[in-house]
Amino acid sequence: MSGLHNLLAHEVVEGIKEGLFTAEEYVSSVIKTIEDVESKLNSFITLDTERALSSAKLIDRKIKENEDIGYLGGVAVGIKDNISTKDIRTTCASKMLEDYVPSYDATVIRNLKQNGAIILGKLNLDEFGMGSTTEYSRYHPTHNPWNLDYVPGGSSGGCGAAVAAGECTVSLGSDTGGSIRCPASFCSVVGLKPTYGRVSRYGLISYANSLEQIGPICRSVKDIVLLMNIISGKDNSDNTSMSSSPITINNELNKFDIAIVKELINGGDHGVKGTIYSTSDKFKEIGCTCDEISIKNLHYALPSYYTLASAEASSNLARYDNIRYGFDLPIEEYKWDTYFSNVRKNFGEEVKRRILIGSYVLSSGYYSKYYLKARSLRSLLKLELLNLFKKYDLLIGPTMPILPFKFGEKIDDPIKMYLIDINTVIANLAGIPAISLPVGFSNGLPIGLQMMAAPFEEQKLIDVSYALENTINIQRRPSLT
Repeated sequence: MSGLHNLLAHEVVEGIKEGLFTAEEYVSSVIKTIEDVESKLNSFITLDTERALSSAKLIDRKIKENEDIGYLGGVAVGIKDNISTKDIRTTCASKMLEDYVPSYDATVIRNLKQNGAIILGKLNLDEFGMGSTTEYSRYHPTHNPWNLDYVPGGSSGGCGAAVAAGECTVSLGSDTGGSIRCPASFCSVVGLKPTYGRVSRYGLISYANSLEQIGPICRSVKDIVLLMNIISGKDNSDNTSMSSSPITINNELNKFDIAIVKELINGGDHGVKGTIYSTSDKFKEIGCTCDEISIKNLHYALPSYYTLASAEASSNLARYDNIRYGFDLPIEEYKWDTYFSNVRKNFGEEVKRRILIGSYVLSSGYYSKYYLKARSLRSLLKLELLNLFKKYDLLIGPTMPILPFKFGEKIDDPIKMYLIDINTVIANLAGIPAISLPVGFSNGLPIGLQMMAAPFEEQKLIDVSYALENTINIQRRPSLT
């Protein structure tokens, strides 16, 4: 049966349960899509199609025996390659971990499997999640399915491209400073960064612990809800995780007060600005109010983020010494006076740059000048945002201030590359939830709307996103034929 790879996750589960098609037929359709387009996209680092087909057959046996198949029974899921998967290689797109096969599943993976999800393989990213284009991957860059000459965003670029192209129905990524929302925007799919602590980080290979969260990338808001209710919750393996109320799909929308943040939209691409302002008119159509506001401390966000993220990265990546963790080479191959400098050669240039920045801001002469000041500015920004949420339900702006761009356009200028994240790092610094929803195109390239809410107010994001999704008719699937 052809075309099954085009189905949404909730449609797949319903179709399998109702006997409209088998899980094996559906997974075979997804694998056929991978065979057709993967050579153009390079979304995956590791594929596990044989095990995926075996899992699909198990789902079909459960259906025949009237057993429960779970809330994601049969759905093909792609996993960002910095989330631990038992018996499936997990590389972080780095030479340092190119042969690492975890002996355990991350908590989110265990939750997916318990609900019948089928893991297709591991998706490409910028090395250790440090980047916004996948150009920093050790293996290959991933291409944007809307235009193969353009970047898909990052660091979860493989997740966004694969979902948009039908190489998997949904995916799990991680978001440290926009790594779910950036590719969601650039690939015209939906991506949610949850509240810090809503989803367990156990099994996520660390980059910046105080900033990162695991979250879903899907083709519909309804599928976002489906995945969030499976991966959320308190986990004894992660002391930062917390219990939270389930999210629901509501057909009736409450009147919400929404604010466009001027700083997020000013200075952006002309096509992006026009699309976001026209989308803001839709809020009135669905019964919401929409003001325009300014955030006083927003200009501190990007320097604070890169100071803190780099500091945490330098600490986390110090464990990769090829003795405890890292690329497995015999110690006798190295002279001790050059051992650690040789080990660091297994990191890519961007990772080494951030380790250097982090080591600098943590050094004794600069700790208070940079690191402590960044922490203070983070607290100021968070306090200002929380005060705004006393008046407004959502703060909005473009997910990305620019359109997707061509490969090589920014990679030689780290400052230009870092500026890409200017709209997204806010949510990570404040620990608040944020969603990217596709709202249009300019010159054939996708544009995403970012909405942010107070901590654990994902329900508000979903309510408005679902209403907008039904109001704005956006093409969901690029043509790769």
